[in-house]
Amino acid sequence: MKNIRDIDITGKRLLIRVDFNVPLDEQGNITDDTRIRGVLPTINYALDEHAKVIIMSHLGRPKGERQEKYSLAPVAKRLARLLDKPVQLAPDCIGPEVEKMVARMQDGDIVLLENLRFHPGEQANDPEFARKLAALADIYINDAFAVAHRAHASVVGVTEYFSICAAGFLLQKEMDYFHRSVSDPRRPLVAIIGGAKVSSKLGALRNLLDRVDKMVIGGAMANTFLKARGFDVGRSKVEDDLIDTANELVDKARQQKIKLYLPVDCIVADRFAPDAETMRTTTQEVPRDWMILDIGPATTLLFAEALENAKTIIWNGPMGAFEMDAFSRGTMAMVSHVANSHALTIVGGGDTDVAVHKAGESNNISYISTGGGAFLMLMEGKELPGVAALNAKDEQHPR
Repeated sequence: MKNIRDIDITGKRLLIRVDFNVPLDEQGNITDDTRIRGVLPTINYALDEHAKVIIMSHLGRPKGERQEKYSLAPVAKRLARLLDKPVQLAPDCIGPEVEKMVARMQDGDIVLLENLRFHPGEQANDPEFARKLAALADIYINDAFAVAHRAHASVVGVTEYFSICAAGFLLQKEMDYFHRSVSDPRRPLVAIIGGAKVSSKLGALRNLLDRVDKMVIGGAMANTFLKARGFDVGRSKVEDDLIDTANELVDKARQQKIKLYLPVDCIVADRFAPDAETMRTTTQEVPRDWMILDIGPATTLLFAEALENAKTIIWNGPMGAFEMDAFSRGTMAMVSHVANSHALTIVGGGDTDVAVHKAGESNNISYISTGGGAFLMLMEGKELPGVAALNAKDEQHPR
């Protein structure tokens, strides 16, 4: 991909798509500004090159209408503090007032457009909405990996109206790390797949079985595999319509000589609650009216041994209901084993990211992806619409 460093941006108006969809508390205060900090290198580079910087993002799900609780005002304030520079918040993302504000910009100025999703045209990838966004600038930069899997106006449609489009540093880094971890990895490559549903990760499981040397399956999705192997998993969450599929995946792994690891013991509870009665049991002895909510210590040891000789580890999805303390041990232990491995480690998916930060191990992971859905789409072997749009433009206007 062409990136921002490959083009002349001095004195130009840059329309930069970022992901400032940050968590807010009830008072509207930002509780985690990781996503804002992630794009600072791109913004600072543009400022150093004396460009005029116009930033656009969505926040929350306002469903195509203006809702003040989803205003980007708190983001403008935080961004100004991080850059130590004024950031003007536009009253909207398109329209005469915004156009006047942009027309007055000097080199080195920053304007943050108001929430894109205040307009239904954003998620509908409406050409007219995309054209109005594009009219604000000379060059388009996509630095929003977390929405690169969405065919929205600010991600895909807008590229039709620019002759010059490029990636920002964050998007470039995400794609580079994914290439190093899946497309051209150092081997052995181990994939750890967890989370709630087989259905949401079926494409990723199928694609990765053609690429990995080992696969570790945990979380509630492992229950479907256990039931497929003939185990009684009590009242555990299971996707009965995917039991045959789970068997097919296990058979495929065997045929391709991929080592596939499933839990051998688990933490079960009589109900899904923080104060539930719990106990450890093997996966063959789950009580009829209980449910599996975490992997057990023997499984943790088994999974750790599977990682010992790994050169590359890719992880998406927790090992249990880690948001409850009683069922967090398996995921936290996995974080520790991944963080202390001697492999290139790439972690993606919101819940997995939260677990890594909660364990205080974020500095010991090679790369933490900023996009759950986009990361999963890459794991499925698909091209991201946002990246495809940039590449198509690059083919039309090579560097």
